[in-house]
Amino acid sequence: MDISVVIPLLNEEESIKELYDWIAEVMQSNRFSYEILFIDDGSSDASWKIIEQLSLEHPEVRGIKFRANYGKSQALHAGFARATGEVVITMDADLQDNPEEIPGLMQMIREDGFELVSGWKKKRYDSVLSKNLPSKLFNWAARRTSKLKLHDFNCGLKAYRNEVVKSIDVYGEMHRYIPVLAKNAGFRRIGEKVVKHQARKYGKTKFGMSRFLN
Repeated sequence: MDISVVIPLLNEEESIKELYDWIAEVMQSNRFSYEILFIDDGSSDASWKIIEQLSLEHPEVRGIKFRANYGKSQALHAGFARATGEVVITMDADLQDNPEEIPGLMQMIREDGFELVSGWKKKRYDSVLSKNLPSKLFNWAARRTSKLKLHDFNCGLKAYRNEVVKSIDVYGEMHRYIPVLAKNAGFRRIGEKVVKHQARKYGKTKFGMSRFLN
C-alpha cells in the first residue's frame, strides 16, 4: 500500500465526510493505493457514527474510537500502530490541512529521500493571540533546543516513512515534538514543505493558548 492517512479528531462531525471526499479525490487522481484511519478521541457529537458509515461504504476507511478524550498524542500513537502504508500522512480533521499537498509530500519521501517531512503553514489564518503568536514562540524554542531548522514543528500535516512512525513513542503532549523524537531515534533526513493553510470552515478550534502551557 502506498499511503496511510492518519487523522486524529475530536467533535468534527461537520467536516469528516467532506474531508474524506477530498482525500479520496486526490488519491484516486494520483492512482495511489491508500487507507484512511480516523481516530476518534472521545467525541461527544456524531463523529463516530459518520466514521462507521464511511467504513461501511468505503473499504479503505478504518476507525478507532476512544472511550474518553485522551489527547492527540495518544490518538496518533494508535493510528501509527495500525498504519500499513509505505508512507504515513498525518493531518487534522478540521479542513485546515489541504489534502492536495499529499502528492508533493509523497514525492519528497519517495524521490528526494526524506524520512520525515513537516508542513510549514507559512501563511496562517488563525487568531494572532490564540494560536499564531504562541506557535511562533513555541517553534522558536523548539528550533533553539533541537537544532532542527524547521519553522512549524506543530503542523498537523506531516509525511513519514513507515519505519519512522514504528520507531517513535508518542505520548503525553509529545505530538508537538515528533521531529525531535524522530531525530533522537536516529532519523536524520528531516525536511520541510510550505503547505497551504485553510481558514477553519466549521466550529471552533479545539486548541488555544493553554495547549502551549502544559
